[in-house]
Amino acid sequence: MSFRFRAIAAAALSLATLATGGLAFAADLPVKAAKKAADLPFFLVIDNRVTFSYIFNASQPGAWSFRPDGSIDSKTTKQVYSFTHFDLWAYGTNFFTISMFKSDHNDPAGPCTNAGTIFGAPAICAGATEIYGLFRSTFGWNELFDTKAFTAGPLHNISFEVGMDANTENRYFGAAKRDVVGGLQFAFDLPYKGYINVAPLVYWEFANHNSFSQCGLFGAGVPGVTCLADGNTSFKPTWAVEVNYYMDLGFLPPNMQYFSISGRAGWYGKKGTDTQPLPYSPANGVYNTAVELNSEPIRLTFDASKAAWGDKYSHFVDVWVAYRYWQNKFGLDHNLAVGCTTAVGGRTVSTGSCTESSLYSGITVKF
Repeated sequence: MSFRFRAIAAAALSLATLATGGLAFAADLPVKAAKKAADLPFFLVIDNRVTFSYIFNASQPGAWSFRPDGSIDSKTTKQVYSFTHFDLWAYGTNFFTISMFKSDHNDPAGPCTNAGTIFGAPAICAGATEIYGLFRSTFGWNELFDTKAFTAGPLHNISFEVGMDANTENRYFGAAKRDVVGGLQFAFDLPYKGYINVAPLVYWEFANHNSFSQCGLFGAGVPGVTCLADGNTSFKPTWAVEVNYYMDLGFLPPNMQYFSISGRAGWYGKKGTDTQPLPYSPANGVYNTAVELNSEPIRLTFDASKAAWGDKYSHFVDVWVAYRYWQNKFGLDHNLAVGCTTAVGGRTVSTGSCTESSLYSGITVKF
């Protein structure tokens, strides 16, 4: 049993490091179904971490500027400060993360600027700040029903999964959202103490505020026709699929077994128009939302504390590098939505502010 829980603790670190970026997903980590022994603690694993990371080429819908040569610059760097908590108890897992994203001048904070200065040259004011929180919980069927019936081959368990997300920003556009998810998670074992979890979910973004849809900020507008009086939207429920994985690189020679790989991806279906409940109408600047992909396909982690001080301190300090890709941010169609496009030479072009492709790196410390 002690070996098994050491494996669980090693896998848990992946969830903590995946958290930065706002969308990491709780995992029903590999735990063989068995009755809980009387002398076991209520929480079998508790894992808390802090992370500092850096996104080299982030983007933000509506935040862009013209370069001197006339091309569009939609890139901003972001510093990210994160706290993550993961625990494993008798019937499942709980995962929570809260992150603060700090942008550079190409994504300025409000109210020190407005649309007229953002869309001309980089604003000479502080970068915007965003706070993003996420929570996921799973309840394993093997544990709930005291059985091994839901373990077969590589399938380790099936779980109920619930969760929610919330964010707030101090940008001129005043974006904020609240959503809940619920569904199932299928947990599969991988070699070298690894796992891959696949969760088909229902996703409901029940509250969203964005000035792209608010009357008066981009022209007068007609309330209820071309814009919403207060900019507040409740989108339609839709589907989502969240995937995450982790695996030690156990095939390396013993003196090099300090590395692991992990990753995640989330697909979120169309949730109505981008100015829901207004109907689709290009003439009024109202477009359908698009399928959103928020992913970190690959992260390579170096267990610095194990390399420096030995197995006893494994994953106390991790250094990692990753690739991050996010298309149709927050469901906005990167080729059509008002917040993602501009007019150049009489035609509508994408500013690139609704798609993110970036190197991503950081350091994570367990405490």
